Amino acid sequence: EWNDTAVPSPAGTLLHELFEEQAARTPDAVAVVASDQRLCYRELDVRATQLARWLQRNGAEAGTLVPICVERSAEMVIGLLGILKAGAGYVPVDPDLPAQRIGYMLEEARAPIILAQQHLVPRLPENRSRTVCLDTDWPAIVKEPASPAAKRTTENSVAYVIYTSGSTGRPKGVIVPHVAICNHMHWMQRAYPLAPADAVLQKTGFGFDASVWEFFAPLMAGARIVMARPGGQLDPAYLAEAILSHGATRLQLVPSQLRLLLEEPAFWCCAPPLKDVFCGGEPLTPELCTDFYRRLPHANLHNLYGPTEAAVDSTAWRCPRERMPPVIPIGRPIDNARAYIVNPRMQLSPIGVPGELLIGGAGLARGYLDRAELTAEKFIPDPFRDEDGARVYRTGDLARYLSDGTMEYLGRIDEQVKIRGYRIEPGEIEAVMRQHPAVRHAVVVAHKDASGDRRLAAYFVAENQNADLVDQLRSRMRITLPDYMVPAYFVQLESLPLSHNGKLDRRALPSPSTPETVSRAATVAPRTAPEELVATLFREALARDDIGIHDNFFDLGGDSIMAARLMARLRAASGMDLRLRNLFERPTVAGLAEAVDALSWLARTGMPADGGAGRERIEL
Repeated sequence: EWNDTAVPSPAGTLLHELFEEQAARTPDAVAVVASDQRLCYRELDVRATQLARWLQRNGAEAGTLVPICVERSAEMVIGLLGILKAGAGYVPVDPDLPAQRIGYMLEEARAPIILAQQHLVPRLPENRSRTVCLDTDWPAIVKEPASPAAKRTTENSVAYVIYTSGSTGRPKGVIVPHVAICNHMHWMQRAYPLAPADAVLQKTGFGFDASVWEFFAPLMAGARIVMARPGGQLDPAYLAEAILSHGATRLQLVPSQLRLLLEEPAFWCCAPPLKDVFCGGEPLTPELCTDFYRRLPHANLHNLYGPTEAAVDSTAWRCPRERMPPVIPIGRPIDNARAYIVNPRMQLSPIGVPGELLIGGAGLARGYLDRAELTAEKFIPDPFRDEDGARVYRTGDLARYLSDGTMEYLGRIDEQVKIRGYRIEPGEIEAVMRQHPAVRHAVVVAHKDASGDRRLAAYFVAENQNADLVDQLRSRMRITLPDYMVPAYFVQLESLPLSHNGKLDRRALPSPSTPETVSRAATVAPRTAPEELVATLFREALARDDIGIHDNFFDLGGDSIMAARLMARLRAASGMDLRLRNLFERPTVAGLAEAVDALSWLARTGMPADGGAGRERIEL
């Protein structure tokens, strides 16, 4: 009964056709808002079709993978639709990823063409693919006819390949077909229908599968996509401004981001137009749900769960306004999905008994790109179905049934962790650490600090006590791994603690937050009032007392969520319009204090921060 989720879905639907059908119905409605650019459905459809025809004429055949490396913009939406219309699958490449990781993705895709923007081309490593820029090369693309491109796709064709962290040190590409993601899109429109008057804020990095519905849910309903500015997803003050100014009615956040947004008085005091807010990627707490409804009583909060291997979301639960349960469930399976909780012998677990969560049904990915053994290990025959080809995905997540049929997430069976919604295999980080010739042993764990936030801590045993070793490891990781996978703490030990049977005893690892375990510059006390203010806020954010003016916020364990909270408090304390980018550009106490000083001087002299009419905003 709990897996009775069958709902008829249109056969043979393709992801881009959901948009094309809507474009035919509302050609003049606004489809995309990006900075000062607006595209109606007709314009978006024509441009994507011209790109598709150009791609087909230049080697993007059916089943081809086309990497796309662009910042959030109208070109991003045109590029995704154009690739799909051409019959290819898109591979999102975040331009902020390290060059080595980008190179690995491009090599594995074996793509004839890469789509990019001109200013991002230098970030792409040398490869044999042809790079085409959606901005500077557009005059050639626009010469293509606007008549529909040849259809080369079936519902089982690849729609996209999105990479996740891999335990062996290699990221793995998840192949998602049209049939899987279209099932999700139809479910969303049935469960949370969008209307032409609605707007969705597109803020999730397109290298994460949660971004897919932000693009295509509004485009299948005649609504608007509002593209957040590049990097804007990290700044709660900017997000609040964007939601209010563009009338966004639907938003997706990880719980830690939602908590920061609710701390912005300018946001919740102005009755934002939000109707539905979706959380996922990390546990949602009853306290956060209660705070949400206290500040946004007119909106609905939903808890969603699903791995990339099951096309974005597999289960869903609407948080009640009253009678909040002690633990927020991940809900029940979505339309045409199945969820089983089993013991190690693949038998169903009774109500209340923990077991591994298996996901089956229409949303399953095809498998991993060029990883047949891993695909066979993770995607197995459905033990409860006799249908030919029925499969389930072994999530590695621990869950249990509640008496009403909803499910509660309990954590991981293996060592995989999720931090701020990012899925991280510690083994991938450990593999990079062990590549350093001085490192003999390495282990990475998720550490919960005093504020309750989880951050990565790396423990290692080295050949000697080289004072520069931590800096070398951190630099090596920043070349190889995304920023969210670089540990906040590095702890050198004489040996790793072992249990009686010779296995690593993770519980015996020392706390990484003690001052002697962190590599840092000599402490210099604040010299001015702005430095004292910034140092105080650093101390509060990092939960440490020994902060000097040359200490780097991120080297001391700060992350993007902590940074956003710090800057919100600094804006309130100083009265200055400081943004998150100020901290990223000046991550020390002294550097950030200089930005406070500069804005204070502008305020005292009466000079506008935008430099006057017709001039660009002063970048501090």
